[in-house]
Amino acid sequence: MAGPLHGVRIIEFAGIGPGPYAGMMLADHGAEVIRIDRPGGAVLKTDPLTRSRKSISLDMKNPEAVAIARKLCQTADGVIEGLRPGVMERLGLGPDVLLADNPKLVYGRMTGWGQYGPYAQAAGHDINYIALSGVLHTIGRKGEKPVPPVNYVGDFGGGGMMLAFGMVSAILAAKTGGPGQVIDCAMTDGSAVLSAMTWGFKAAGMWADEPGVNMLDTGAPFYDTYTCKDGKFVSIGSIEPQFYALLRQLSGLDADPAFDAQHDRSQWPALKQKVAELFLTKTRDEWCAIMEMTDVCFAPVLSMEEAPKHPHNVERGTFIEVGGAVQPAPAPRYSVTKADTPTPSPTVGEHGDALLADIGFDADAIAAARASGAVR
Repeated sequence: MAGPLHGVRIIEFAGIGPGPYAGMMLADHGAEVIRIDRPGGAVLKTDPLTRSRKSISLDMKNPEAVAIARKLCQTADGVIEGLRPGVMERLGLGPDVLLADNPKLVYGRMTGWGQYGPYAQAAGHDINYIALSGVLHTIGRKGEKPVPPVNYVGDFGGGGMMLAFGMVSAILAAKTGGPGQVIDCAMTDGSAVLSAMTWGFKAAGMWADEPGVNMLDTGAPFYDTYTCKDGKFVSIGSIEPQFYALLRQLSGLDADPAFDAQHDRSQWPALKQKVAELFLTKTRDEWCAIMEMTDVCFAPVLSMEEAPKHPHNVERGTFIEVGGAVQPAPAPRYSVTKADTPTPSPTVGEHGDALLADIGFDADAIAAARASGAVR
């Protein structure tokens, strides 16, 4: 793959969610990502998380398969694994072993709770990790229970994206003279980091520890989503005074003096009701005709069917088709180093023979590895 990470090799031990997302980010930007799949595993050709990979299927219950995995890791800049703490060590593929084989290796460990701590061995999912980090408590409307933001914050923002950043950072350090090292990437830690600005607001006395009453959590009338006459939705984010003034001007709210005190929180509930009633008077398209592409800080709330067809997303190529399915395009973009278009997810084990040859197996050795069941 072309891209700024061209020449970087990553070995990804198959997992779900955040580990593959980190692999996708690295592959999207040019790294060669080799996925070690389990025998009998399945990968959807249309899954963005496993696109642009090479795949070899190894039975890790077979010592020969473990030896093959070690040889692959000896050729790599980085490893990604997302198993519970201790599992890779029991397989004979822990960081002590692989770093002894390859002292420049970056060993990325992706878990929900981290490698240590009271919760480390417990099962969990995104909703649990962002609950413990304090993030989930900040997402919701006043008087209602917290709303999980799908699994974007823990699994992907605080997990996979954080691991991809850590991998690139540590690989850069290794390539500029430093040693290899282990990355302990926990979704509790990562989601906490994503909430850094909110912690800053809290320290400054600008954030109440109650959901739905703050400026950015649907408490303010000028920062929320609203229902339109046709049942569709729009988003408003008119925080700065000049943007707020334009919102009032284009909506007709400038005639109501109640809106003069933008940051009087005691007035927010009553003002929100007025704004909500106003947006119900027109359809979403009618509001778009008035406010779209202005400094109101406005956008229609688009469905997954609608978003790829919006002119802005079309012009930027925000969505692409890979293997017959619509997927988000790689991001961000570079002015010089252009990344290749992603390729569909591989069939499990698709590149096994080529990868064995790459680490020195001849035809007889490849046949023997397959006969033994180490490679499927």
